[in-house]
Amino acid sequence: MRACVLVEPGRIETRDDVDMPVAGPDDVVVQVKSALTCGTDLKAYRRGHHLMPPPTLFGHEFSGVIVDKGNRVERFSVGQPVMSVHTAPCGECEYCRRSLQNLCPHLTRTMALGAYAEYLRVPAPVVDANMYPKPDDLDYREAAMLEPLSCVVYGISQAPVGSADSAVVIGAGAIGLLHVMVLKEMGVKQVIVSGRHDYRLETAEKVGADLVIDSGSEHATEAVLEATGGHGSPLVFECTGLPAVWEEAVTMVSRGGCVVLFGGCPGGTTVTYDTARLHYDQITLKGVFHFTPDAVRSAYHLLADGRLDVTPLITGDRTLEEVPETFRNFLGNNTMKYAIIP
Repeated sequence: MRACVLVEPGRIETRDDVDMPVAGPDDVVVQVKSALTCGTDLKAYRRGHHLMPPPTLFGHEFSGVIVDKGNRVERFSVGQPVMSVHTAPCGECEYCRRSLQNLCPHLTRTMALGAYAEYLRVPAPVVDANMYPKPDDLDYREAAMLEPLSCVVYGISQAPVGSADSAVVIGAGAIGLLHVMVLKEMGVKQVIVSGRHDYRLETAEKVGADLVIDSGSEHATEAVLEATGGHGSPLVFECTGLPAVWEEAVTMVSRGGCVVLFGGCPGGTTVTYDTARLHYDQITLKGVFHFTPDAVRSAYHLLADGRLDVTPLITGDRTLEEVPETFRNFLGNNTMKYAIIP
């Protein structure tokens, strides 16, 4: 089959002689109809990733049609359109028992990696817990958004959204704008986006942001304080993964508020906070990672029920042959995500 291989950081090859995946007794093989580019894949391309030692197939946001299944798979059938995430918890370890399935140490042992390809094997744990039938009226490109949306749904679920009338989202990339869409769907009246680049800020307005701050030309904290009567917002979602922005996020939150640290910083980096601000203003800093099956289910219904329109986050289509060039020139200023169509 044709598939993209990350040969080494900075080098992708599209090959036509990659072995077809084979379904085990509880697995399925999916013909990929759409795979979305992702920030994690971009990081792996640029500097490597410990879970993707090269040479490796990669890509993990996908949807498609089942073309083969194991003899013990009962929930799905050959020919069925599906949407899925790429990992699933074991359901038995200490973290799973504590409802922290996103921290299950077995998550990365059975991943479905290799979505930039014609076919992809989805392992049994994922099939059992986190694969869903794709509705006929949901485009494959939108269905492939299930994985990043699941991460966003989980992160937002860790914050006291029900009591908040405003929220700040720092970062106007695809993840930040998925936060905007979910927060508006949940009824948050004022969602403020702080970010850069005209294309991304204009898209933020399209998907529902009530106020957009160009942090390249404005002082973001001052703009947030002005928009919130000097108090700051009770919720701040950091979606850039930059240590300096992790620190800045605390300057935007109100007393008694919560800062959700969604963006992952490079390993080994540190941040510094004013202890008096955290203590006397009773600020909560909440790190979040990955998703749980409950979050995947909620994200699935947001997409399947047509409650979110994620099409503005898909900049355009690319073929497998165009993947190396797409990653080589992916600047982000005028793009969100590309749909890779094998």
